[in-house]
Amino acid sequence: MRYIKLRDLEVSRIGLGAMGMSHGYTGAGTDEAESIRTVHRALELGVTLIDTAEIYGPYTNEELLGRALKGHRDQVVLATKFGLIAHAGAGPWNLDSSPNNIRTSVEGSLKRLGTDHIDLYYQHRVDPDTPIEETVGVLSELVEQGKIRTIGLSEAGPETIRRAHAVHPITAVQSEYSLWTRGLEERVLPLLRELRIGLVPFSPLGRGFLTGKIRSTEGFAEDDFRHDNPRFTGENFQRNLRIADEVQTVAAEAGATPAQVALAWLLAQGDDIAPIPGTKRVSRVEENTAADAVQLTDEQLAKLAGLPPASGDTHTEAALRMLER
Repeated sequence: MRYIKLRDLEVSRIGLGAMGMSHGYTGAGTDEAESIRTVHRALELGVTLIDTAEIYGPYTNEELLGRALKGHRDQVVLATKFGLIAHAGAGPWNLDSSPNNIRTSVEGSLKRLGTDHIDLYYQHRVDPDTPIEETVGVLSELVEQGKIRTIGLSEAGPETIRRAHAVHPITAVQSEYSLWTRGLEERVLPLLRELRIGLVPFSPLGRGFLTGKIRSTEGFAEDDFRHDNPRFTGENFQRNLRIADEVQTVAAEAGATPAQVALAWLLAQGDDIAPIPGTKRVSRVEENTAADAVQLTDEQLAKLAGLPPASGDTHTEAALRMLER
């Protein structure tokens, strides 16, 4: 495993997204033992960046990682997120990045994770009711107190990123970025490079679609994020299968799996990018981390870059309203 810098924070080139172990996907939360084995195997393979959030569960994913990382905390760059639970009122899935809510959130996360500090603490979604300067001001106090090491933003737009960075250096921005979600290339990615902010792509495998293993949506449970996701429904799904087939073609040429090719393409976009493919299985974390050794030719990279845009939005209408672009 190679290692890179997200600003001044050294992380493994490929991280691990833990959300699906407890939340969001069919079968989440049904095999804690395998999830813990997956975390331990990732550490053995050199993965250091592990990502969670208080909203995953809610809370159960942080609790799982707290158990999995007992005795291993010093091996991990631990990232979690706040801002999608309004602790004093409306509860989960309500934006709140007010100072008091942040202070409540960080104490809860520290306790559940079984640690005295969080290495990378993200605002999960921008709160339009709280100035970003106020939010980052409180986060900078938490840095001074040693409760968090660095500050991140998730799915923030260019103006918010610039304003936040003016208050305190932002270490990383986490956004959806993959072969079929490339909207940040025009405005966000150039700004991150101007300000020396790292990029942490989530859903780098298109929520499993780019692996080529999903040929039907019939197996999705009703609480699966993809059950009503526009890219996984109706004609959009059928059109998007052609993208997965093209990735499969390149994978056959490269002697790799489609998942490894999708990750290798991301890694080729710069040495300031650390994707966090999510999985709850040992076999998948072994497959994903091996992508670090896949070298795609210029012709293969160009073919992948030229894939048609995905059909359908990345989120439902309600979820899209929480994203900045």
